Amino acid sequence: LTITYNGEIYNFRELREELEAAGDTFRSNSDTEVLLHLYDRYGPAMIERLRGMFAFAIYDSEKRGVFIARDGFGIKPLYYTDNGTTLRFASQVKALLAGGGLDTAPSAAGHAGFYVWGYVPEPWTMFENIRALPAGSSLWIDSNGARAPERYFDITAELEAAGECNADWCAADLRTALLDTLQHHLVADVQVGAFLSAGLDSATIVGLASEIKADALRSVTLAFDEFEGSQFDEAALAEKIAAHYCTSHNTRRIKGADFRDEYDRLCKAMDQPSIDGVNTYFVSK
Repeated sequence: LTITYNGEIYNFRELREELEAAGDTFRSNSDTEVLLHLYDRYGPAMIERLRGMFAFAIYDSEKRGVFIARDGFGIKPLYYTDNGTTLRFASQVKALLAGGGLDTAPSAAGHAGFYVWGYVPEPWTMFENIRALPAGSSLWIDSNGARAPERYFDITAELEAAGECNADWCAADLRTALLDTLQHHLVADVQVGAFLSAGLDSATIVGLASEIKADALRSVTLAFDEFEGSQFDEAALAEKIAAHYCTSHNTRRIKGADFRDEYDRLCKAMDQPSIDGVNTYFVSK
């Protein structure tokens, strides 16, 4: 078995303990090796046991096929193109384009989606013959070609089911669920930070994460010179939230000229066009 993998499995330590108890022997401390052992033991059904964000491909030399899969929320990207004789897959559309020999006819759905919503709706891309593997799906590829993607998780169905039993939920349940997912996300080999926009979602994350972390959480807010002092300036409120939770906070201001200066580098860094990708580029920078 051979794997190529992008992501992080949050429950890999628990899964490793189960596998070791069943007799598996490990040579590393990585979550990558856990994926191989899981596939070896459970085959494609291993996907049901994973908690995390991931896109991976496992080559099975005995079955002479490749199993590719993507996490349930589609956090990690995975694209593929199939011309009937060769199937290629990659984490980026531009990686597939770099291989050459592809039909690069534009996708009407991909372009229309971007102009309407500001992002390219999956499974479409900007190219008719390149598609995204849908979130929560897997795909088996062998000498007979690629089967249709199989869905193992559907967030829309999950939300509909949750809505039906909404009366059984309360604020305490939501708090417990959020703390649980944050504890898994805070497992890291490097410092963890939060993008704080002063909105309800990022403020909630910062507040709960500050309860869990022993040391100060790093937070950063992006502000725009043109909005300073107006109702659109989030910096002042973000700084109040950061002070309340005692985070190590950093406010960075940018102006229109910064966008123009970074435009070429921004477009080169971006794979599929996204309006929100501009914000992410600058706050990450």
